[in-house]
Amino acid sequence: MQQLSSSSPMSTLNARQAVARVLRVQQRAGVVIPSRLLIACNVASGVAHVTSHNGNGNGNGAGAPATLAPVAAPAPAAAPPAPGVLPPPAAFNAIVAAGAAKAAMPAWKTFLMGVMAGCYISFGGFMAVTVATMCAGLGATNPILTRLVMGALFPFGLLITLVCGAELYTGNTALVTAAVAEGKAQPKDLVKNWFWSYAGNAVGSLVMVGLVAATGLLAASPVAANMAVAKSALPFGQALVRGLLCNWLVCAAVWMAAAATSLPGKMLASYLPVMAFITLGLEHSVANMFFCSLGIVQGAPVTWGAFLTGNLLPVTLGNTLAGVLCMAAAYCACYGGAGKQAAAAPAAAATK
Repeated sequence: MQQLSSSSPMSTLNARQAVARVLRVQQRAGVVIPSRLLIACNVASGVAHVTSHNGNGNGNGAGAPATLAPVAAPAPAAAPPAPGVLPPPAAFNAIVAAGAAKAAMPAWKTFLMGVMAGCYISFGGFMAVTVATMCAGLGATNPILTRLVMGALFPFGLLITLVCGAELYTGNTALVTAAVAEGKAQPKDLVKNWFWSYAGNAVGSLVMVGLVAATGLLAASPVAANMAVAKSALPFGQALVRGLLCNWLVCAAVWMAAAATSLPGKMLASYLPVMAFITLGLEHSVANMFFCSLGIVQGAPVTWGAFLTGNLLPVTLGNTLAGVLCMAAAYCACYGGAGKQAAAAPAAAATK
């Protein structure tokens, strides 16, 4: 009976019906049959009779095989949410890929996008100078508040540069250098990118100086003129170190924005470091192209030569050193080919 119950429903019913007939024959012959066994066989016979007339529940008669109801396939597991920020090694790989793309860009495109970056950074400078002019009374009593207000407004120029796409020399000192160090670009491509992005930044800044002067909105503002005088009077060494510290923060902003996977993340990543360098009074070469040039155009007692040699040259050198050494070289040693070789050396020595 246990073997019969392991078969399909219809074959089980037919078998039990046959057993019931045999038991009835034996009962007529005088063989004593347990009552429980007779009841079970009669029930099985009745079920088989009903099934033969009404079907087996799937719309078919007794001859149709019993079928199981289809089981719905389980729903696929939901994909895990994408991380809001890449881990540092993945961010480094993204930086190297971005630097390689910049290095492969033709010169004319690098220059044009450099002009756009110069304009975007100048928009941030335009906003900062405008608000600082309105806060002149506040700055007279507490100068740090003026810097804080300027720092709070200036960063949107870098955000436009990062989101819309443009070639900013100061950021390229880290990105393209990392690509060259990892073998994804050639040194000649680095020189090409640096030259044309820097030239484009200068042209874009001067274009914005002309446009801002044409608006007349800052004609009576002494802010840019005062900045030109103060920046051009810095000793060479101080300007260089201020430029180094400044671009360390700017490259960190570009780096973190590359690691962020959402627009709010990129905004936050680019905002805080840039706000910090303005508030701290550090020196950014492309920003100074706008600030000092506008001050000179507005009549600041500074010559173009004094600005170029006394501020722009040392600040550019400091910016370049920060991008190359503080960011590209340091993270290549940590996450790049050099770092992997250094990490593999002890393991290889231990196996010998």
